[in-house]
Parts: sequence; C-alpha cells; structure tokens
Amino acid sequence: MKVVTAEQMRDIDRKTIEKFGIPGNVLMERAGAAVASRVRELYEKRKTIVLAGGGNNGGDGIVVARELYNSGWHVRVLLLIKEDKLSPECLSQFRIAKQMGVPVEFRTEITEKDLHSAIVVDAMLGTGLNKDVEGKMAKAINFLTSSDMPVLSIDVPSGISSDTGQVMGVAVRAQHTVTFGLPKRGHFLYPGAEYTGRLFVEHIGFPEELLTSPELNVDMLEKKTISSFVPSRPTYSYKGNYGHVFIIAGSRGKTGAALMTAKSCMRTGAGLVTLGVPESLMDVFQSRVTEEMTLPLPDQGGSLSAKAIEPILQFLSQKANILCIGPGIGVSDETEKVIEAVVKSSPVPIVIDADGLNSIPNTGVLKNAQAPLILTPHPGELSRLLSKASKGKDPSSSITAIEEDRINTAISFARDEGVYLVLKGVPTIVAEPEGKAFINSTGNPGMATGGAGDVLTGIIASFLGQGLSPLNASILGVYIHGLAGDVAAAEKGEHSVIAPDIIESLPSAFRQLTQT
Repeated sequence: MKVVTAEQMRDIDRKTIEKFGIPGNVLMERAGAAVASRVRELYEKRKTIVLAGGGNNGGDGIVVARELYNSGWHVRVLLLIKEDKLSPECLSQFRIAKQMGVPVEFRTEITEKDLHSAIVVDAMLGTGLNKDVEGKMAKAINFLTSSDMPVLSIDVPSGISSDTGQVMGVAVRAQHTVTFGLPKRGHFLYPGAEYTGRLFVEHIGFPEELLTSPELNVDMLEKKTISSFVPSRPTYSYKGNYGHVFIIAGSRGKTGAALMTAKSCMRTGAGLVTLGVPESLMDVFQSRVTEEMTLPLPDQGGSLSAKAIEPILQFLSQKANILCIGPGIGVSDETEKVIEAVVKSSPVPIVIDADGLNSIPNTGVLKNAQAPLILTPHPGELSRLLSKASKGKDPSSSITAIEEDRINTAISFARDEGVYLVLKGVPTIVAEPEGKAFINSTGNPGMATGGAGDVLTGIIASFLGQGLSPLNASILGVYIHGLAGDVAAAEKGEHSVIAPDIIESLPSAFRQLTQT
C-alpha cells in the first residue's frame, strides 16, 4: 500500500475533483459517513462530542455529527473557531447541520462537563498542519488529553505532522484514527504511530489510478506482496543453487557477531557460508562452527589487517557470489583500508553493517564500488556517515534530525550515494538509489537487543545469495527479520527475546509468510 505526504494527498484530492469530476462536497460526505460508520462499529451508542476546527477536517467532523444524529445518537458539535473563519466547505456543512437540528456551538474552550462520559471525535486539525499548535486550540488539545475520554481522530490526530509523525507542540492521543484513500507517513513514524492508535483507511471514491501512481514513492510492506519474494526451492537443486556467502566478521571480544550473522544466513536458506575471520582467532571459531566453513585472514592484534585484502578479493573472484562485511570487525586504520579496497574492487554485491560502516573512511568510497552495495546502519551509524559526507557541517546529520525525518533522510542518502539503504529502527526504512522507500510493518521492542542487527545482516546476505535483487533482498530481509522477532516475542515475551531466538524463529516466520 502506498503511503503519502500531505501534499501528495492534496494532489490526489485535486485531481479527483478536477480531472474526474467528483465534487469536493461528495468526498466530504463520503468521508463523514465512513467515520460515522466506524464510530457506530467501535462504540456503543452514547453521548458524542465532535471537536471541530474551521477547515475541511472540521467539515468532515460536522458530517459525522449529522450522520450520528440521524442514527439517533446524542451528539453535539463544538466549533473551536469563529464563524467567519470557516472554510467554504466547512461553512456549508455547518449550515446544513443547523438546518437539520444538529446541536452546534461556537466555543473558545471546552469544559469537563462537555466531555463527561462522552466519546470524542477529533476534527480540529487535519493533514495541513505545518506549524506548532498554539492558543485556544492547544489549550483544547491539552484539556482533551488530560480527560482520558476515548478519542477517534479524523485523518490524523490533531497536532501530529502527517509527514514526519512529530508532535507539533501538543497533540491528541487517539485510540482510533480514520483516514481516507491512503495512509499518511505520520501514521507510521514515531511518535505519531503511538498517537494514531488503531488505524482505519477508508476508500471514499478516489480513482484507483491515483492511489497506485508510480509517482508515489513510499510503500508500506505488506504480507500479500512480500510473500511473493520468497525464493523458490526447486526439487532438482543442490547447495550451489542457493549461493555462497562470504562473511567477513569478528575480532577479539566480538566473535559472537560473526557467528550470529553466519547462523542467520544459513537458517535463511544460503547454500554455503564461509566465515572470514582473523587467523589468530581461528581456534575460537573452529570450535563453534558446524555448517559454516572458515577462512583465516591476516590480522593485527585480533582484528583484520590490510594484508587481508588480497586473500579476500581472491576468494571473491573464485568462490563466493556475495560478500557480507562488518559485524564485529572493529574500527582501526587497518579495517578502513580493508573496507575501502574491498568496496572498490569486489566483483560481487556487498552487504555492509556495523563496524564495516564505521570503517568507511568517507562516502566517496561508496561511489567507486563496482558492484551493488547494501548498507544497514542504525541512526548512529548513519549519522557518522552523513557527518563524514558533510565534514561535520550539516546539522541534518545528527541522530535527532535523522529520527525526525527517517524517510526523507534514507531516500536522500540512498540516492546521493547510489546505494541500497536499510535504516534500522522504528520503523525500519528501506531506500533505493532511484528514490523509492519502503516502511517495514513487522517487529517489536523485544528486538532492541544486542546481536539483532547481525541477524538481519545475515538474512539479507542470504537472500542476495539466493538470487534476489538488492532491493528485494533488503525488503524481504527486514520483513521476515521482524516477523521472526514477533514469533519469538509471542513465545518468550518481549523482555526475554535475545538474538538467537530470532534466528530460531525464522522457520516459523517462513511458514507464516508462505502459507495461503
């Protein structure tokens, strides 16, 4: 499903009216009727208060009140704006409601008596909000928030940016939100996702060609789409058909990262996995691997040295079809040399994670790659990369700035550097060089545990090795990683999930994803 910005939704609305001839008041009537239907479905008949602003969101709210009033509900509209400030559409709905006897009042504030034992329909502010909420509207939102009354918001909770999910000063915390046509980015980005509650997307007559336009560059990952990406396993096949992944990982004190990456790669279906590890630690690894092979690499003090470059490239040219590098390798002048040389010369696609990302000396290295690159940073790692790109001069490279605009940051970096980017976090964003992005819909707080990222790296590398494109390997990888985490949390509880639990839950995740 496409996910849109406020501007994109306005464009859909405009084209629906101008190109397809569906009047705006018809769309408003359908929107209000859809919300009223959800109210009747979700709540028992009781006192209902519609808090409305003066824009089209307020007009939708007045239609809701009229629909409920006609169904015999005790409903009242409180308009938190003067009559001469109503938009033409809202003014029209106000006049219709008054003519039909719906109680409508203009207010400067709301009281405890207004909200007592009521359901509240939030129609104060819509998707067009572009500055912090102030004055009487902010006061009303604060009062509503402190009341603990059940709230259903129309389109987006008032005070939430529909583009970034950020709280614009103050915001309504809804139990349910009903939006129209397509979900907005702010419904899935935090903290907006928490304020949205349960989201309903209602179809009110927007033409399908507008809702599925290729110009809409962000999608939500859904099971029905993702399931088709799972690689097939033909009856007549052998291990060589499913890829040979070369994983360069681990250093003194960080051997676990390498092992988890390798295990998750195997569990995801890779035919062969070879672990390239510091030769001084070979005994440690050799005693712990089972299905995986190992390749000792020259090291210096328990981490890779620049002398490892030649055997790495030789192995890639002769045996492996995918390179995965970074988990637990440490950061030093030597690892920087390894990363720079391997990125520049590798003949096979590369997945770079963790210390591999931190060892990229500058982002110019990425542009010199011969093969596709998938980078899997968390916000801190991406912040360091962005800081290197701007030499510390760009304030948008901070972790805070990244978290406040995850989608656009991921899209810009992937496009500018020509890489596939998996920006880990809540939610994880996958971006491609052509400017499209995908929001992951699986995962839970139990996955905020050491090693979970190493597991994801192995999963993505495995799918690459099995022949998926870099984009599809990334998309399927993040989705099934989160799904396995959900399976693990359901069994063990979110507090008790550790990275190996995610690996062991992959079989169940595959079954859930592929079952019809």
